[in-house]
Amino acid sequence: MTSDDNPFHDCELGLEAILGTHTFEDVLFTDETETPVNVLTVETPTHSQASVEEAKEFAVSIDTDTPQIALPASVETQVETQSKPYTSAAFFHFNATGSLERHRAYHAAYDSDAFTVDFEADYASGDLTITVDRATES
Repeated sequence: MTSDDNPFHDCELGLEAILGTHTFEDVLFTDETETPVNVLTVETPTHSQASVEEAKEFAVSIDTDTPQIALPASVETQVETQSKPYTSAAFFHFNATGSLERHRAYHAAYDSDAFTVDFEADYASGDLTITVDRATES
């Protein structure tokens, strides 16, 4: 098998590491995502107030071929940049899957016609479920 035939040739992890269904718990933006609080007013600044629906709409609005999810932004980022409490990323982003190696393997499978890659983003629980299967040959 040449490297052109193997979508995982540049990956540290092989197909075995991602084949099947894997759930990554508590990685998505939720209504419980931590936001900064002004110590003087004991209120969350306006820029850090957001709903899950707003975060999902933002993620979907990103113009890319790869489906996006809404991940929580750190409190530090929200304070330093006065940004929303979420950010958008590819569904296989290392902040969601836990490692750059897993990110690369999911990306390779997603880009390959030899596999089907589906995901479910459960913003109520914060869980992301990714399923990788071998594509059926017609």
